[in-house]
Amino acid sequence: MKNKRIHLCLLAGLLFAACTQPKYQLTDDGVILNLRQENKAEASKLRLQVLGDELIHVSATPDGDFPKDSSLIVVPGLKTVPFAVDNEGDSIRLSTAKLNVMISKADGGIKFKDKTGKLILAEKKGGGRTFTPIDVDGTKGYTIRQLFDSPADEAFYGLGQHQSDEFNYKGKSEELFQYNTKVSVPFVVSNKNYGLLWDSYSLSRFGDSREYKQLNRVFNLYDKKGEGGSLTGTYQRWTGDLKQLVRAEDSLCFEDIKTIKNLPENFPLKDANVTYEGEIEASESGTYRFILYYAGYIKVYINNELVVPERWRTAWNPNSYKFTFNLEAGQRVPLRVEWKPNGGKSYCGLRVQTPQPEEEQNSQVWWSEMNKKMDYYFVYGKSMDEIIKGYRTLTGKSQIMPKWAMGFWQSRERYKTQNQILSTLKEFRTLNFPIDNIVLDWFYWPETKWGSHQFDKSRFLAPKAMVDSIHAMHAHMMISVWPKFYANTKHFKEFEKHGWMYMQAVKDSIRDWVGPGYVGSFYDAYSAGARKLFWKQMYENLYPLGIDAWWMDASEPNVLDCTDMEYRKALCGPTALGPSAEYFNAYALMNAEAIYNGQRGVAPNKRVFLLTRSGFAGLQHYSTATWSGDIATRWEDMKAQIAAGINFSISGNPYWTMDIGGFCVEDRYVKGQKVYNRTGKVDADYKEWRELNTRWYQFGAFAPLYRAHGQYPYREPWNIAPKGTPTYNSILYYTQLRYRLMPYIYTLAGMTWFDDYTIMRPLVMDFPGDKKVENVGDQYMFGPAFMVCPVYTYQARSRKVYFPKGTDWYNFYTGKLIQGGQSLTVDAPYNRMPLFVHEGAIIPVGPEIQYTGEKPVDPIVLYVYRGKDGHFTLYEDEGVNYDYEKGAYSNIPFSYNDADETLTIGERKGQFKGMLKERTFVIVPVSKAAPKGFDPDAQGQQVHYDGHKLTIHV
Repeated sequence: MKNKRIHLCLLAGLLFAACTQPKYQLTDDGVILNLRQENKAEASKLRLQVLGDELIHVSATPDGDFPKDSSLIVVPGLKTVPFAVDNEGDSIRLSTAKLNVMISKADGGIKFKDKTGKLILAEKKGGGRTFTPIDVDGTKGYTIRQLFDSPADEAFYGLGQHQSDEFNYKGKSEELFQYNTKVSVPFVVSNKNYGLLWDSYSLSRFGDSREYKQLNRVFNLYDKKGEGGSLTGTYQRWTGDLKQLVRAEDSLCFEDIKTIKNLPENFPLKDANVTYEGEIEASESGTYRFILYYAGYIKVYINNELVVPERWRTAWNPNSYKFTFNLEAGQRVPLRVEWKPNGGKSYCGLRVQTPQPEEEQNSQVWWSEMNKKMDYYFVYGKSMDEIIKGYRTLTGKSQIMPKWAMGFWQSRERYKTQNQILSTLKEFRTLNFPIDNIVLDWFYWPETKWGSHQFDKSRFLAPKAMVDSIHAMHAHMMISVWPKFYANTKHFKEFEKHGWMYMQAVKDSIRDWVGPGYVGSFYDAYSAGARKLFWKQMYENLYPLGIDAWWMDASEPNVLDCTDMEYRKALCGPTALGPSAEYFNAYALMNAEAIYNGQRGVAPNKRVFLLTRSGFAGLQHYSTATWSGDIATRWEDMKAQIAAGINFSISGNPYWTMDIGGFCVEDRYVKGQKVYNRTGKVDADYKEWRELNTRWYQFGAFAPLYRAHGQYPYREPWNIAPKGTPTYNSILYYTQLRYRLMPYIYTLAGMTWFDDYTIMRPLVMDFPGDKKVENVGDQYMFGPAFMVCPVYTYQARSRKVYFPKGTDWYNFYTGKLIQGGQSLTVDAPYNRMPLFVHEGAIIPVGPEIQYTGEKPVDPIVLYVYRGKDGHFTLYEDEGVNYDYEKGAYSNIPFSYNDADETLTIGERKGQFKGMLKERTFVIVPVSKAAPKGFDPDAQGQQVHYDGHKLTIHV
């Protein structure tokens, strides 16, 4: 009887297990599992779709079935590859040629493994998925969170472009939304051989699912007298007599047009000094994450330690900066914030997160405010380049930009007249200063007609003749087009008639900053019909002028500066697809699609080129570059662009640029310019302004796109410093160097299409075996050869450089060899930025030119850096059309054998109209024994090449 009872119990247990294990069904592209759901916060269905041997799409829903929606970021028509589904112990195994994906029968938790069984990524036990119902304006969805295990030595890169000067996001958090200077892309690349694309368009968070809280919700606060309940705020202003106001502050929250009203009434902030001080007391020990929001000058001290050295932003465009501090429970610690507001209206805020909850520690955390279901894409690759390739397989190829776009662009805020833009370009040509693109920024239209796409005839008498004149000077013209329309324009009314305008701003009579202020709003780019109309209006009014490229400004969309998050959503919706809470982040992607498809529809063989201030996953598919917005003219902002640019690049979009010199200018630099204009004297501030621009141009010449822009002082090189000065000479040197390296740079552009290449590369991409590079965010590779080390400290004449191991490095300017695997302090004279080339590099150098299409690229000086075998393939095509998609291009392979000291120029593959069939190569070897500094006109062994293979002893 006893044995019989045991057998019955075992049978009952097996039956129960069978009933509770997930049932699954095979589909054409994967598998769907029905999960046991104990509450609505859990998934009831789990779906895995095979989109490639290394691409898996995971979806989950708490509902009875998956909603019938489609991705905005994943290209349609992806086809599956052979796969198998079977049982393996307590898991269901989905296998491809490169992956084994294990799904727990007990709870649906997923583990991604390679074919050797090595774990790549695992969801948290139980799947790590939570769903919280949310209802926005009658539309139901879910706030979702997904947790993955993350080992201590994991590193994360990507997430778009942010301004807190953070590189490796392991142990950090980032809130993902769009803002002027902030571009959020929900994609990370891990050093564990995978990438993860989070398919959500709503406000999202990575690293920590919680929002920051006000100080009084986290700490016990004490004022400077030691009394509990608040900090002490002291407002001082000098206007003949010192005026002072002291009051209790229970939080520091003056961050938007709503909360700024909490500042003292009738106390002007202009020329004020504000101090918030007292003590904070934590209730638990650990690391606290702070986020500082600021406009004007600001410093922060905790426990009498300067944790935020002075930072600055202009009043209308505040910035966020993150920092951490360890606190002990029950310990009162001094806090002091010193703030000097910028002008009569300014913003300030300090919020905090408590130590991260245990369930999120050692995790990769994703959170989104509103989704219909949970979606992510797992991308496997043995290298970061393979991961980027997988990402672009999902979200679209990156087209080759026009060759001229790889040259120098000049812009300013703004050329106010036709004569200004033409005379500026003429001066470039007179000075023999290379340039390919000049940009017309906003407000070329009549004051009352924003969105009309018409020119103000009093300032731009003949727009078509203006563009023709630019072309006659062998340059191209880009023009600023906003998705913004004044309510009195014909174009606004065309959108409004179809319900394609965001109307909240009109209902609230929001006036912009132009003249007396005018009412208008932005069109709804989520509507396919609206996108077609937007292009139609541009096509009818601007395209006939012969304009070459489009600058899509304010594409966050920025309907109104400095609004709180909830009002931003109200101003940006509802969209044609649903509430703005659900479709908050992808506007720039939809707007870019409008122009790309529009132009290719009317001129299918003319390369599209777009520049946008915001971006999202998949932006590269629409021939679009992004710039880092209206950043400040500060050294710390210059430094922040390095990490911002390489993280944006590894987010999958290879074309990134910035305002060289910064956009928003400190008053002291404006005053310095005016002193110089009046007296010819260079004061201390103007001296610093020139050095800042010198260093920034050096950095900018090695960005994917090379572009100067900003507010007054004017940004043309001769307006920064006269011809012959060290500043001017350095700017000219790096611009000429950029053009001499055009065969190399344009090859990189070709590689973005053919090889899914990344131009601006964190060191971890090329040296994954060197753990020391995982946190190096102030150096990067520019293509396969150059290591770029910008100088971002005033009056620095040296900087510390880490030389990755696995290769030795040549100083570009001297040819001196430096051993890899060490950190050194290297020289950085005023006129030169540290620049290094690794062993085995082959660099083609073209002739001196004033614009990219000036003359044939012949001869080419080939620098060969000895010490390792190396290779490089020179790519060429017609530079302006899409014939490369049809096979009209050529490749010339170079390979260097170090043991034999031979260079092989391989047989040319392919051809295109206008191709040079014969050319000269000048071979310049560089070695430890025979160092040679860079000389673009260096003499060396000359080789005549007619397309057939040659082997040369070097």
